[in-house]
Amino acid sequence: MKQFYPEVQKKLGFGCMRLPMNGDEVDTTEMKKMVDLFLERGFNYFDTAHGYVGGKSEPALKECLTSRYPREKYILTDKLSTHHFNKEEEIRPLFESQLEACGVDYFDFYLMHAQDENIFAKFERCNAYQVAYGFKAEGKIKHFGISFHDKAHVLEKILKAHPEIEVVQIQFNYVDFEDPSVESRKVYEVCEKYDKPVIVMEPIKGGSLLTLPDEAQKLYDALGSDSNASYAIRFAAGFENIMMVLSGMSTVANMEDNTSYMQDFQPLSEKEKEAVMKVVEIFKAQNLIPCTACRYCMEECPKGISIPNLFALLNAKNRFGNWNTDYYYNNIHTSEGRKASDCLKCGKCERICPQHLQIRDLLKDVAAEFEH
Repeated sequence: MKQFYPEVQKKLGFGCMRLPMNGDEVDTTEMKKMVDLFLERGFNYFDTAHGYVGGKSEPALKECLTSRYPREKYILTDKLSTHHFNKEEEIRPLFESQLEACGVDYFDFYLMHAQDENIFAKFERCNAYQVAYGFKAEGKIKHFGISFHDKAHVLEKILKAHPEIEVVQIQFNYVDFEDPSVESRKVYEVCEKYDKPVIVMEPIKGGSLLTLPDEAQKLYDALGSDSNASYAIRFAAGFENIMMVLSGMSTVANMEDNTSYMQDFQPLSEKEKEAVMKVVEIFKAQNLIPCTACRYCMEECPKGISIPNLFALLNAKNRFGNWNTDYYYNNIHTSEGRKASDCLKCGKCERICPQHLQIRDLLKDVAAEFEH
């Protein structure tokens, strides 16, 4: 297996965008159990960002990880997100607040977050890359990188402009691998071309690869007793230039499962690869909304519309035809002024969507299905 950084012990990382919750708060009792198990099994990579879990991810890591373990026991990655600054002089105070929120003196990796053509242009105007290089010179970050959501030619443009980039975090899973709207394979190949180790986000596509259509589930059941998550995570981890695969685990059971097959990682067998490719074809035939529920859109929506939940309901209605999706639409996920038809068509959600979804048009589809 290719070795990138000696401190990175195994290929599975604890993605802290989705955490165990107790109502609106992080369930820190459950999270401490997960952190302990993760470290006990020899894993050490944690990934967060300032806005994750409504700003509660960083403090949860301070309570559950950094205040309980010596600094050399874990690797911590954080990010500079476009939502939280608009000019150069705002970056350093934000960065210092991130260190404080996480309870550390330095980050092992610090990434320019969610880079696409427009966000990269803003980062350039604000000299964000140069400011972050300064943090590295001061010893406040060890490694500098980016997370990326755009087409391959945009990544090439960024890597040419900033050869100092050490790692690239990309969306990579078996459904998106050849998807022309995501270009996972082409983006990965650009990373290879420029010799940049890859960190994988969304290997399970926001949980979409856990609950499968019956036809797809039968293919995996025929292989044995491994979980659906195992095929997705091992698919991503099996590529040579992949340094790390992040998984957003929200229960101890998730942690037990993921660490069980990643402790002594084995790539997919040829038989398993064949099954995965057949599952891809089944997904393509369903024509579902490829939302990963990252919830970035909700940070921008002036009406507070629960966009990812509404898309999930429409997908469930189209996949299963369940009557209860209508109940959830009208009674759980919407309220007065927050239905799909209340969309102002401002487009703020679309500018931040990592999947580049036509959200305004899709909300019309949601309204047509549930508000007739």
